[in-house]
Amino acid sequence: METMSSIKNIRITPRKLGLMADEVRGKSVAQAINYLALSPRRRVAALIANCLKSAVANAEQKGTMDIDKLFISKIFVGKGTTLKRFKARAKGSASRILKYSSHLSVAVAEETKAKKNKKGKKAE
Repeated sequence: METMSSIKNIRITPRKLGLMADEVRGKSVAQAINYLALSPRRRVAALIANCLKSAVANAEQKGTMDIDKLFISKIFVGKGTTLKRFKARAKGSASRILKYSSHLSVAVAEETKAKKNKKGKKAE
């Protein structure tokens, strides 16, 4: 069983957000929060950490999962709306400026023995 949390229309490019999302994908929640707390990309890490904490709170609210055994099962970064602006250039022309936004979704699930086998660990 999974619980999800999402943030829409974040004013940061999907590429920057996706690079950090790749780093925490598949990790346990405690490892991911520690990694994000010490990350040099603080703005991006804070956004992902907030969404992750929200997903954990959703799981706790449902009451069907053990919070200590949660891991990040899915993390998606999608392209949001693009703001189109212009900058004045020489001889009365203009050049286009695109300001990208993105959507972030995090799903957490409870780790089971079958999932541990998939990662290469021995089942106990």
